[in-house]
Amino acid sequence: MKRVLSIQDISCVGKCSLTVALPIISAAGIETSILPTAVLSTHTMFKNFTFRDLTDDIPAITEHWLAEKITFDGIATGYLGSFRQIELVEKIFENFTRDGVLRFVDPAMGDNGKLYVGFDEAFARRMGQLCGKADIIVPNLTEAAFMLGEKFMESGYSAGDIRALLKRLCELGCPVAVLTGVSPEAGKCGAMAYDSRTDTYCEYYSERLPVSFHGTGDVFSSACFAALMHGQKLETALKTAVEFTVDSIRKTISYEGHNDYGVDFESAIPLLLKLLAE
Repeated sequence: MKRVLSIQDISCVGKCSLTVALPIISAAGIETSILPTAVLSTHTMFKNFTFRDLTDDIPAITEHWLAEKITFDGIATGYLGSFRQIELVEKIFENFTRDGVLRFVDPAMGDNGKLYVGFDEAFARRMGQLCGKADIIVPNLTEAAFMLGEKFMESGYSAGDIRALLKRLCELGCPVAVLTGVSPEAGKCGAMAYDSRTDTYCEYYSERLPVSFHGTGDVFSSACFAALMHGQKLETALKTAVEFTVDSIRKTISYEGHNDYGVDFESAIPLLLKLLAE
């Protein structure tokens, strides 16, 4: 069984970050180790949440792993809350990377043309440096624009715009870039990827649903990482991640009085397993 490491925060209530990554990647039949960067009482959609920063615990944890000769087949990162955490992740990449280890970065730091509270353009540029050390990155359009120092296009992105962004993202240093939440065609939404090693693109789109939920980016990135670790090629992994995310949303809105703080990805797990078997 493959073993991977997921590095991001954990919210005790709410569906995002580790509370999404751990069950989804585990359901794919992959041993999932975690490195929490912070503990929150709820995710940030709620008011008055508690927050405990675990940055100072990370070095001792990773030193113990090195002493125990623990290895990973893949390392995935999500929301990182500080410059120091980015530095520590880079050190983890150095210490735990060997031939065949997949370094997967979701630079979770913004959406809808704005960075999350607490982040600025300097942080976005620093995140771009981390992305340059990854094998594959999965930013959304907002994150891509800020990492590249470009203005976010409120009017929307054409397929040509997306391809140009993907090429520029790979110039950061990563061989493969994926842009998530792209919608070059009305009524459709999905992801497009570029592999700089072969100068090829691939994409996959599904129905664009007229709703928005916290944590769907984490659902996509977790499923995409799991699919790649499961052995799927990039194009197939995009299909798996997009369809799983959309089905999670469909199941959520099918319930009268559903919550609005996360999607019902748990009920969509059977589809994930079916897609992984294709």
